[in-house]
Amino acid sequence: MSRLRSLSSILLSAGLLSSVSLLANAATEQAMPASKVSAKVSAEVSAKASRQLNALAEQYYDKQAAFEPIGASYNGDTRFDDKLPMTIAPAVKAKQVVMWQDIATRLASINRHALTVADAVTYDCLDFEIHANLDMSKFDNQLLPLNQMDSLPVTLAQFASGQSAQPLKTVKQYRIFLRRLQQLPLWLTQASSNMREGMQRGVVLPKALVVSALPQFAQLASGKVDDHAYYAPIKNFPAGFSATEKQALSKEYRLALNNQILPALRQFNQFLSTDYLAGSRSSSGWSALPNGDIWYRAWVKDQTTTDMTPEQIHALGQKEVARIQSEFVALGPKLGYQGDPVGLPAWIDTQRQYRPYKTEAEVLEGYRQIESKVKAKLPALFDKMPKAPLDIRAEPEISRQTASDHYTQPAFDGSRPGVFWAVINDPADYSTTGMTTLYLHEGQPGHHFHLARSQELDIPKFRKFGGNNAYTEGWALYAETLGREMGLFENDPNAYLGHLTDELLRATRLVVDTGLHSKGWTREQAIAYQQATLGYSEAASRQATERYMAWPGQALGYKIGSLKIMELRQRASTALGPRFDLRQFHDVILSDGTLPLALLEAKVDKWIASQKTN
Repeated sequence: MSRLRSLSSILLSAGLLSSVSLLANAATEQAMPASKVSAKVSAEVSAKASRQLNALAEQYYDKQAAFEPIGASYNGDTRFDDKLPMTIAPAVKAKQVVMWQDIATRLASINRHALTVADAVTYDCLDFEIHANLDMSKFDNQLLPLNQMDSLPVTLAQFASGQSAQPLKTVKQYRIFLRRLQQLPLWLTQASSNMREGMQRGVVLPKALVVSALPQFAQLASGKVDDHAYYAPIKNFPAGFSATEKQALSKEYRLALNNQILPALRQFNQFLSTDYLAGSRSSSGWSALPNGDIWYRAWVKDQTTTDMTPEQIHALGQKEVARIQSEFVALGPKLGYQGDPVGLPAWIDTQRQYRPYKTEAEVLEGYRQIESKVKAKLPALFDKMPKAPLDIRAEPEISRQTASDHYTQPAFDGSRPGVFWAVINDPADYSTTGMTTLYLHEGQPGHHFHLARSQELDIPKFRKFGGNNAYTEGWALYAETLGREMGLFENDPNAYLGHLTDELLRATRLVVDTGLHSKGWTREQAIAYQQATLGYSEAASRQATERYMAWPGQALGYKIGSLKIMELRQRASTALGPRFDLRQFHDVILSDGTLPLALLEAKVDKWIASQKTN
């Protein structure tokens, strides 16, 4: 408990208390006692407002899913599995913006004061999400339709593997996926057009990110059809397909690849590797783009759900880095290290005893052993467990060089489990140091407890599947800290070092992300900072830096969200004393799904007040 520090106290001590969130007024109202709300309106008025809200929320989800069919597939919503998102096309994007404006207008016409507390949460979440979408739509994101971290052609290769979100178990599903693939040439044509416009307007990727993306597109554009990633379904037919069906599908896929898809990929790869590479920029950060500083500040607000400025976040990151490094002083000797505490992460990287694996299967088995230990400890910390199972898989080869370890949520119909994807490039170089904390983050009780449980809640679909980065990654980072309470670190200083270095990584992200995008840091400066602070190799530091360059602000949500949850836990523990129940607190955090941080704070404050009166 002594390690749970208040975010407000951290910011105040640095002179950096942020301004109130956009949702402060709504959050205050949401915390109003239900009796005072209900006294203002009749049951009939309340029921009408509830019907209007839930109908609008359902319409919003359906319309958004139609615009973003890849996202729908990840949700397990198969209605649009034969479609690709075309919101990079100006006309389609304009229609999506009109849809958001219409939803915002109709939402504003609903009497929020007539809603129940539960419905008011839905109202505030929808209001936040719609206005966040509208705020970001003011910027030219469509001119940067891909990068080495996020690319529709690579996503389709992952889908084709049969291990991702696209179901490939029936002949019908094979043809549905083929229709989706056949739309890729149109998407690539639009992406090229957007990127050429970006070249004219100075809105282009840094050269380093283009170089990192080139191997992915070279692989997709080369080779024979039989070896192509998109042909994988034909090489992995499910049992039960007849010979006639296999022959027909093979012919259909081969024709589409030869006549439509491969020529388009080759043309795009040629454009990317010549014209676009030559026109890419030497600068690293978002602020170097036209209107870039304002654009980046919009990303910061979007990704943290707060009004914190890049300057405040940069200073907070520096303070957190220093705090975490101070813990290395006592930990180093337990591992046999006697040098400068700051050098502990780099030293541990040279210790071969923490690299025992020879094969990918051995790494995955190592995670399963950690999973067994964690699952035995979860009942002491949580009353409710996700119903959906969790699987542990290796990241597909095509995206390993640029991917980070990640989680994909289960399909809401139960057809697909939640998956923790471990990036294993070289098993012999895979360190055990970070495995425990990584499992806690990506698996249980991190993303899986949040995202799988959200699908079980009686809330509108846009809340089941949507949300914000600060809560999502903040919860997962907070979940890492529970390893201490599970006893996973007490007798394993190597695992505890992994926890501290991962926490240090999230603190450095506050420094590096804002440094790159707001303070004019170069890519090389960011790489050097991470090498010195984290003990990373040049290659690992480069990959991390390029991730932050590609996804401005995304790396900020982890620490901001985690510190807020820690602050709320400390607040509840102090207020309730011996009546504080950690399992109940965790249920309060998770029981409404993803919330903007101001709404989460209001919810916890209301729970604390209710516990005092019970």
